[in-house]
Amino acid sequence: MTNSTKPVIAYVALGANLGDPIGTLLEACEALHQLPQTSEVCVSGFYRTAPVEADGPDYINAVAQIKTALAPLDLLHALFAIENTHGRERSYTNAPRTLDLDLLLYGDQTIQTDELIVPHPRMHLRAFVLHPLAELQPKLVLAQGTLQQLLAACSDQAISPLDQE
Repeated sequence: MTNSTKPVIAYVALGANLGDPIGTLLEACEALHQLPQTSEVCVSGFYRTAPVEADGPDYINAVAQIKTALAPLDLLHALFAIENTHGRERSYTNAPRTLDLDLLLYGDQTIQTDELIVPHPRMHLRAFVLHPLAELQPKLVLAQGTLQQLLAACSDQAISPLDQE
């Protein structure tokens, strides 16, 4: 691990559609609480969504807001370790998965390396990210627009809060 950095607010998308998706997301949320140099973990409600550009069962999705002093790549590697604990396999692009954790935002930083791109390059196109993100931070503005504008642009994507099923 590299040296810690000044704490930032980061956002992590959580998703699963194989096995016990709700149980897996609950365990992943607990794992986020256990990350070193990380505090103030706040998780949105859970949402059911159809796969985007993929097939397989519906996903259960959420977003977590965390305060972390982990460096961006250290945080990414910690997220990969949590995925691996839950049997994540990367057999092909957009394959069904036991757990998917994506680093959406890391403070106000823009990062573009072979391993990590932040802000996440497709988050503004996906209702399953925008709805839970808006629940946590309704006034957040991305480079592509406000969350309300972006949600309107992807209103054709079916999403339902689990607490309303």
